[in-house]
Amino acid sequence: MPPLRLGVHPVAGGLQIAVCAPNASALEFCVFDSDAPHAGETRYQLHRSQGGVFSGQIFGLGIGTVYGLRAYGPWDPENGHVFNPQKLLLDPYARGVTGKIELVPQIHGHETDADMYPVYPLRPDTADSAPHTVRAVVTNTPFAVAGRPQIPWNETVIYEAHVRGLTENFEDVPGSLRGTYAGVAHPATVEYIKSLGITTLELLPIHAKFDEAFLLERGLTNYWGYSTLGFFAPEPSLATAHARRAGPQAVLDEVRGMVSILHQAGIEVILDVVYNHTCEGGVVGQYLSLRGLDSREYYMHVPGDPGKFYDVTGCGNSLDFSRPRVRQLALDSLRYWAGEVGVDGFRFDLAVTLGRFHQDFSPTHPMLDAIATDPLLANLKIIAEPWDIGENGWQTGGFARPFSTWNDRYRDSVRAFWVSDARAQFNRSNRGNNPQQLATRLSGSVDLYGRSDASQNQGTRASINFVTAHDGFTLADLVSYNDKHNEDNLEENRDGTNNNLSWNHGYEGWLTPTDPDFACLPGADDILSERTKTMRNIFGTLLVSAGIPMIVAGDEFGRTQNGNNNAYCQDNETSWLDWNLAPWQRHLQDTVRYLLQLRKAHPVMRPQGFAKGLPTRGDTLADLSWYDRKGHPLSGRTWVEPVNRALQMLRSGKPSGDQDLLVVINGTSESVLMKLASGRHSRWELTWDSTWENPTEARKETVTQPQKGPTNGQEAILAPFSLRFYLATPIS
Repeated sequence: MPPLRLGVHPVAGGLQIAVCAPNASALEFCVFDSDAPHAGETRYQLHRSQGGVFSGQIFGLGIGTVYGLRAYGPWDPENGHVFNPQKLLLDPYARGVTGKIELVPQIHGHETDADMYPVYPLRPDTADSAPHTVRAVVTNTPFAVAGRPQIPWNETVIYEAHVRGLTENFEDVPGSLRGTYAGVAHPATVEYIKSLGITTLELLPIHAKFDEAFLLERGLTNYWGYSTLGFFAPEPSLATAHARRAGPQAVLDEVRGMVSILHQAGIEVILDVVYNHTCEGGVVGQYLSLRGLDSREYYMHVPGDPGKFYDVTGCGNSLDFSRPRVRQLALDSLRYWAGEVGVDGFRFDLAVTLGRFHQDFSPTHPMLDAIATDPLLANLKIIAEPWDIGENGWQTGGFARPFSTWNDRYRDSVRAFWVSDARAQFNRSNRGNNPQQLATRLSGSVDLYGRSDASQNQGTRASINFVTAHDGFTLADLVSYNDKHNEDNLEENRDGTNNNLSWNHGYEGWLTPTDPDFACLPGADDILSERTKTMRNIFGTLLVSAGIPMIVAGDEFGRTQNGNNNAYCQDNETSWLDWNLAPWQRHLQDTVRYLLQLRKAHPVMRPQGFAKGLPTRGDTLADLSWYDRKGHPLSGRTWVEPVNRALQMLRSGKPSGDQDLLVVINGTSESVLMKLASGRHSRWELTWDSTWENPTEARKETVTQPQKGPTNGQEAILAPFSLRFYLATPIS
């Protein structure tokens, strides 16, 4: 007999049910008359079969059935068994969720006091949780999603966005659609994403969630959504009011419709997914799904002490991927979102947890190998956040094919070179770091991702290059604040990282000419000018670096979070994009659009393989070479000298059938005369300068005064802290 499909599936005449709970003694399938809190309930006893799976088939039920689960078994907290049939549980495979979880004592499996703290010794709570929690709803997929755009990796530009934050304030989107899945798919949103030059939209978590108790007590929510309740159901609160009223099937249809419309526009959709932990908290958290179903089976426990969770996520619990059923749950979820919802890839939050045997991480862990060998998943865009907070938790570059990983070394190196080092020079504390780290990151981070085994060498696409992400300062705040300002999170500014590598350029806080204090601040125009130039430097670096660039929504026009570098609980104007742009913001937006067009047009800006510093076959120019301000090659000791923060990177365009590219960098506080590196029998034509406020107007000026002469005789004066791109043009 083949293994049963886990979950609840419509079959001829009824529903087929299969739920995994190996340590339970009995399991009930509970059908409700409606989604009302006190709706009538009918219970069906499921049969225990092989492998700890409880199953059954009920005739007369189908799409739209509202249901939950109740698990029976021992109450033995010290050994990790905490069964309580008074608690209604969400099916881990539920495709749709209805209702609301109330933060009340009844949603705990153990007795609590008036403040919902556990009463010791732990005893089972006898109150029914059904009126106070969510229920599952059976759904289907009635229409086909448009085919995948299948953007090649070396053409990919990722745009990280939140479903609500992207369009909540977007006036070009109708009010009823703003902040929803449908709003993301609206023609105005799609046109903006396309016009910017984005190929791939990465959405912050859209799995059904439950906000942490400490946030609810403070009147806040988990806006980012890293608090998963169900791995198959979409989060209802991000759907339109119309879809929410119509029910979970309409919510799912809206999500699938969004994916389909984006595909038709040639835009990929990647989901940020959280399989490392759930919303149920620590050992005395809420009983919502996995904890009540079989806590010992699903969660990681301290070796030799099954009554305690082994937490490597900082969220109270961690799923145990050494267990086959946990791997199956995650893999089935991934296949569902990829196969039936149609998404194009996944970014795994705290992905090291997925490859753990408690203390030890392995890139060949069964879970990671399963993704790598799955016929559907292995061909998608698979991205890891390569760390968690457990032992051996930093694994940037430590994942194997097909994983690309977020490159935090890239983030820190670029921030240091353009921001914190500039701050040090401004304050005359030191000359800043040498250029070696920046050069390594521009080249694709071969130190992290290079593999001697050709079968595992993915080239530069292994590195997801980013300078900002949802977690941390926005780009504008990175150049506007020396310190985080997270007071609105109500944690006394203790949350969020202190290692921001930021600089306020002389004034702490957001600054725009429309601010009342702008006219009264001495040098305000200069401060704003230097900030925007630094942002352009960062964008230029990002988009000429080998690897896959990721841009955070709104950074392209300098959005602010008012210094909050951990806005996970700010479902308000702090996090929502403000589309009312000042002139300088539109100029920055034009710059990003121009750079993305340039990157698309010139493969030399996005090399796929690691350079060797030697000519490729049939070429006379090295694939990659580096020079100092005098046009002399950089090598050996010269790399570690801060004076060489004024340097040049020359990439041969011949391997990609393109023009040669010269990137000239001045990372010092003084203007520098640069003798441009010698290339072929051609001249260097200035293509972009980070001192240009708007590239369109600057290009018009450049075209009227083309540079003369061969590359071995050209010179240029670079402004302090600035960046230029040159392309080789044959001498006529």
